Amino acid sequence: MSGYVYELKQYYASRAGRMVRRLLQAYIHDFWPDVKGKRILGYGYAVPFLKALQDDAVQVFGLMPAGGGVHHWQQKGVNKVAVTLEDFIPLETESVDLILITHGLEFSTAPEEMLAEMWRVLKSNGRMIVVVPNRLGMWARVEHTPFGHGKPYTSTQLTGLLNKALFVCERKNRALFMPPFKSFLVLRTAYAMESFGKYIFPGLSGVHVFEVSKQVYAGALKQETKKAQGRRILVADSVGT
Repeated sequence: MSGYVYELKQYYASRAGRMVRRLLQAYIHDFWPDVKGKRILGYGYAVPFLKALQDDAVQVFGLMPAGGGVHHWQQKGVNKVAVTLEDFIPLETESVDLILITHGLEFSTAPEEMLAEMWRVLKSNGRMIVVVPNRLGMWARVEHTPFGHGKPYTSTQLTGLLNKALFVCERKNRALFMPPFKSFLVLRTAYAMESFGKYIFPGLSGVHVFEVSKQVYAGALKQETKKAQGRRILVADSVGT
C-alpha cells in the first residue's frame, strides 16, 4: 500500500472514518487521561488522534515512515510532521514520554527494527500505545478501510512481538466491534455495538489496543546505544514547539 498516507487522510475525513476516530480516541483517553507536561510522538499515521492530545501536552508531533508518503499537519502555522526511516528514528535517546503507533506496525517492513527504535527514544518511565488490526476480526478482511491492508496480528502474535522488542504489556483492550460498513444504520448504532461487542464476541474486534512499557534493565543488558553515522538527529523541540 505504497503512498497510503493520503488515502488514510481521505478515510478519516469521511463519515465512517470520523466515527472510527471517535471510538479509538475514547480508548486512548482511557489509557492516557492526563497528558499534561508530556512530549508525545505519533508514529505511522496518528494525526487524527494527536489533535485531541495537543492542547494539554508540552509537545505533540508525528513521524511518518518513508514510502507511505507524508502530508503537513500544522498548528499555528508550524508543521508538526516529518518523514523518517523505520530503522532510524531521528530523535535523541529517551526523548519522548509517550508514543502512539497507529497505522504503523501493520505496514512496517521491518517491525523488529522499528520497535527497537521506539524502545530507544521512549523514556524509561514512558508508555506506548499500539493500535493494530486484529487478524481474527472482520475489519482485517475488508479492503475498503485502512485496517484491511498490511499485516494484521492476533493478540498472541502482537504480545510476542512486543515482548521480543523488550516491551511489557501493561493494559490491553479490543475495539471496533461495529461491522466495517458505511451505512447510516451501522454508524448510528456504533456506540451500542462497541459496548456489548466486547462481552459477546471479544475475539472478533477490529483492532487491538495495547499499552506497553519498557523492560529497562533487560534492554540495558541486551541493546547497545546506536550512533548516528552521517545522519541528522532530530531533537523533538525542533519539530515545532
